[in-house]
Amino acid sequence: MKEKWISYPTILEGETVELIPLEKEHLEELFAAAADKELWELIPTDCSDKDLFYKSYEFALSERETGNQYPFVIRHKETGKLIGSTRFFEIYPADRKLEIGWTWIIKEFWGTAINLECKLLLLTFCFDILKTNRVQLKTKDNNFRSRKAIEKIGGVFEGVLRKDKVLSDGSTRNAAYYSILDDEWNAAKLKIENLIKEKQQTL
Repeated sequence: MKEKWISYPTILEGETVELIPLEKEHLEELFAAAADKELWELIPTDCSDKDLFYKSYEFALSERETGNQYPFVIRHKETGKLIGSTRFFEIYPADRKLEIGWTWIIKEFWGTAINLECKLLLLTFCFDILKTNRVQLKTKDNNFRSRKAIEKIGGVFEGVLRKDKVLSDGSTRNAAYYSILDDEWNAAKLKIENLIKEKQQTL
């Protein structure tokens, strides 16, 4: 079994959200939030489908047991509601690297600082606690909005993997790969903090 790099339970607390470990008892409330099909248009697995949702999130729980993934739910502190999910996966302790992904947030909070706050919490944990060398992020190659967002937080474009993923409908996805390295983290952190301030000032 792979070494568990991330201890359980790891909770990451921010100003407006808390990232708490996914548990079976979260699944019902989380699916109610995930049932909006629009949330999944640019994610390989359409978890607005109840069967796919439960299969995907129960698999994530089993992968946490093996150290391959660490799924979080995003809890909005003011209301106490679950408003989305994110996770660490592709976890390789020996190489000091992992990926952040499977991130979605309900539409009510699109355009706010919440996604940026989640990224700041996750990346701070990666570089300051785990001492990672590399954090990977990827998105659909034609999802230019997401690609721009990754670049704005300091993600460095590395290339496109063609037909990288088979989607729920059987078609394939090309993936644009990005990373942030340990020696790039301080600059990336400053970028994210400034973006959060900008968002807060405009709301």
